[in-house]
Amino acid sequence: MRSRSRRHWMWFASGVLGLVVLATAWAEYDTGGPGGWWAVRGAAGVASLVALPWLLRRPVPTALVLALFASFATTVTPMSTLATVHVARYRPFRVALGTALAGACAHGVRGLWLPMAGLPYGWWLVLVVAVHAGLLGWGAWGAARAEVVASLAERARRAEAEQARLVAEARAAERNRIARELHDALAHRLSLLATCAGALEYRPDQSPQRLAETAGVVRGAAHRALEDVREVVTLLHEDESGGAVTAPTPGLANLPELVDEARQVGTVVHLRDRLAADAEAPGQAGRTVYRVVQEALTNARKHAPGRPVTLTIEGAPGDGITVAVVNARSSAGSGLPGAGRGLLGLAERLRLAGGWVRHEADPERFRLRAWLPWPP
Repeated sequence: MRSRSRRHWMWFASGVLGLVVLATAWAEYDTGGPGGWWAVRGAAGVASLVALPWLLRRPVPTALVLALFASFATTVTPMSTLATVHVARYRPFRVALGTALAGACAHGVRGLWLPMAGLPYGWWLVLVVAVHAGLLGWGAWGAARAEVVASLAERARRAEAEQARLVAEARAAERNRIARELHDALAHRLSLLATCAGALEYRPDQSPQRLAETAGVVRGAAHRALEDVREVVTLLHEDESGGAVTAPTPGLANLPELVDEARQVGTVVHLRDRLAADAEAPGQAGRTVYRVVQEALTNARKHAPGRPVTLTIEGAPGDGITVAVVNARSSAGSGLPGAGRGLLGLAERLRLAGGWVRHEADPERFRLRAWLPWPP
């Protein structure tokens, strides 16, 4: 596009200058030309017009040839002027400076050979130098302007690409957030439902009272699963200005309820609460602790059903909160499917909260330890 615009401009300029060349040639013919040889100078002017394609392809050599012809033919001056501007516009400044000096010298020589009537030679030199300096400055300004425009266009293109990248990253982060919230909210509840359903399937001979209790646990887990889904939807529609979430979110105060749910389906949980008395953790920290315990109990129920779990929570303002979960390993799992993303999502959640999580397993036990800050 830029090359096509450049060609169009050159053809338009050459058309205008062509009229000037023809007018100059006619004046040479009408007056006989200074010093004679008007026909030669007229032919040189016409030849300069024919040189336009070479000016586009080889601007510097063509400009020098035109300057040489301009030293004896006034009809070549228009195209030599165009060549000087063109070289200054599309070639480095030092090359354009040399071309402008060559054009000025050529016209200076012509002033000696064909002096202009009524104009002293000294003033002719001043005029020639001033005109070629203006042509050089005009071309250099055009080159600088084109470079600035190209730079701005490139910056705009990069900014657009960067904006597209940021949008893609934001969408990916939002998808990860949705996946993490859905996993944390539903995996625990659905594992409770699966465990209770498995008990009903494999122990149909239980007493009616026990069956009713198990069905109650199933109903309660399903109800709380629906509440968790509603909570996740509320979180994802949180106000863009950072407004507070209106739906209640689980925290440290909900840990006893979470432990009781695990115990209702047969998991033995030993809870050791060693948090500082009369100290309330921030909402985000309490929610993160809740998710850590929830994920740990879900994994214990999936991979080591029936094995006891020891849960220790300790910390104080300024020291942070530490969650340690230890459960015995089992060779027989519950058969519940797992996506393998629970611990990865948990690590990401703690990283965003400024904490960390570590887990390890030996032939007898599985250990999980997490820490997150608790501001003083």
